[in-house]
Amino acid sequence: MPRITLIGAGSTVFAKRLIGDILLTPELRGEVEVMLHDIDTDRLKTSEIVTRRLAKSLNLDISIQASTDRRAMLREADYVILMMQVGGFRPATVTDFEIPKKYGLRQTIADTLGIGGIMRGLRTIPVLKEILQEMEDLCPDATLLNYVNPMVMLCMAINRIAPERKMVGLCHSVQGTAEELAKDLGEELKEINYFCAGINHMSFYLRFEKVQKGEREDLYPRLMEIAQSERMPKENRVRYEMLKRLGYFVTESSEHFAEYTPWFIKRDRPDLIEGFNIPLDEYITRCENQISEWDQLRRDLEDESVKLDVCQSHEYAASIINAMETGVSSIINGNVPNQDIISNLPSDISVEVPCQIDRNGIQPLHVGNLPPQLAALIMTNVNVQQLTVEAAMTGKREYIYHAAMMDPHTAAELSIDEIWKLVDELIEAHGAMLPKFH
Repeated sequence: MPRITLIGAGSTVFAKRLIGDILLTPELRGEVEVMLHDIDTDRLKTSEIVTRRLAKSLNLDISIQASTDRRAMLREADYVILMMQVGGFRPATVTDFEIPKKYGLRQTIADTLGIGGIMRGLRTIPVLKEILQEMEDLCPDATLLNYVNPMVMLCMAINRIAPERKMVGLCHSVQGTAEELAKDLGEELKEINYFCAGINHMSFYLRFEKVQKGEREDLYPRLMEIAQSERMPKENRVRYEMLKRLGYFVTESSEHFAEYTPWFIKRDRPDLIEGFNIPLDEYITRCENQISEWDQLRRDLEDESVKLDVCQSHEYAASIINAMETGVSSIINGNVPNQDIISNLPSDISVEVPCQIDRNGIQPLHVGNLPPQLAALIMTNVNVQQLTVEAAMTGKREYIYHAAMMDPHTAAELSIDEIWKLVDELIEAHGAMLPKFH
């Protein structure tokens, strides 16, 4: 009976989705133990209530435990799912947006790259170190499933801290974008075959085709027609523009991708921001809306008289656990060490590639060389990610400056002097949320 531990389980909506997927998987029904951990006691209590309601609605009698004692929840775990946000919305995320804004640097999501991604990585990696040490002590054979951003930075750090740890980083952008493109094309997703590779939030569909009655149709010509027509969805103008320029479609959303490059968000070009429909401060707006709705949502989630919907999502966690437990093979796109997988990217980074999952574990598929323009663009992000991880692992402050200097969007907007001052102000504002850098 696999024991599954969720760290950051107070993210109730996401926890409900993952736990629902697990409990809906026929081979796992009634055959799992669910362990919930969070530092927020109120949120944790709600997640425990929701988990028990999920099990009850499916007529399952499973073991469910919840505790703010992380070590207790990690003990003898078989799978550990990371889903926490270190520093929370306030003060950390608000700080990541508001201080850069004083310098004229605007962001959309700020959780993956850019100055926001750098700071999020720096405050999260020390917590990862603690968790990995506890896992070594309490569940040395557990498989780690990481959903926490900044994905590439954190997976690179995990690979350096605990290189023998069975681990995969998980996101929903590959399968989610495939669904979006199928809708744009008016096709059924089940008839579409794709092969996607790169790094998290900057993977590209190297192949995107329709397979029907043994016949294969390359769908890229039709996607290119959409990119050049009035049918192009306004929320995806950035990605369709990149399709026209690079020849391949990127996995992460337009509001994300706009801040990974120097071309779309410019303070002296409001025409670009409006023309490409870029929602500045999108993550702040999203979080504020969720916070304003939380009290009512919590009441509904805890109220036995309100129906609790349970449906299978497209997240990968349940299929991974099922494949490793039963041996029934599954293919996912996961973030793993680049051990001769993508030949024209560095070997010490984390790449997002197709992986076969079964009793043998997580087995990445070989990709080879990416098209050179894609590898070049990815490296502009990798530079920032490598330097941020180096800062976190060595404690050297200079690498934080270097990471910010190399960030494409930050460098396009600010002078070197402004970048260094911004970094200083952010480090000071984070205070005890960061370790001491020298």
